[in-house]
Amino acid sequence: MSNQVPSRWSESLRSPLTWHYAGLTILLALAIGLAVRLGLDWAATNGRSTDALASKQLELKALDMQTAPLRGLDKRVTDSHEQMLAFYDKRIPANYSTIATRLGALSVSSGVRLSRLQYAPGAPGTDLTEISMDAGISGEYPQIMRFVNGLERDRLFFVIRAMALTGQQGGMVNLRLRVSTWLRPADALQIGQPQAQDEPGSPSKEGE
Repeated sequence: MSNQVPSRWSESLRSPLTWHYAGLTILLALAIGLAVRLGLDWAATNGRSTDALASKQLELKALDMQTAPLRGLDKRVTDSHEQMLAFYDKRIPANYSTIATRLGALSVSSGVRLSRLQYAPGAPGTDLTEISMDAGISGEYPQIMRFVNGLERDRLFFVIRAMALTGQQGGMVNLRLRVSTWLRPADALQIGQPQAQDEPGSPSKEGE
């Protein structure tokens, strides 16, 4: 009986069917191992791909937000240039005579006396040159306030830089006023800048 068991085992080892089953088992184990490894690699790759996609989407969103202000910039530049030219045509004086005439008209309408009007052109700019003006204003306080308010609201572009009371006699007030406006560079270089006389609304135009 004991001799039959080794004999059967030996026969089984020599049987092609046994080796076939053994090879099939090994192949199946390898296939399972490869499938598990492939699954793990795929999961890792998929995770990295998802992270990379999310990162790219964030970068795209950031770039979209950064470039948003630049959209339509060419049209805005064109519109701004047209608005600037319209402002120049409407509110920038044509020459010194225009400035003097307008200041004279404001002095007459408000009832003040305009004197010692002096012009000081600034450094020439690319589009405009600032023109500083010093003037003496005399009149009653309400009249002076009307002149200042009219200057600030005038069609021509005036900017009040400084005001200082220089004296008061009875109901009359003396005010020194410093104002700026702008001319085109070629107009700012005109010879014979007008000087205001001591009569309201009658600026002279010496040298013209």
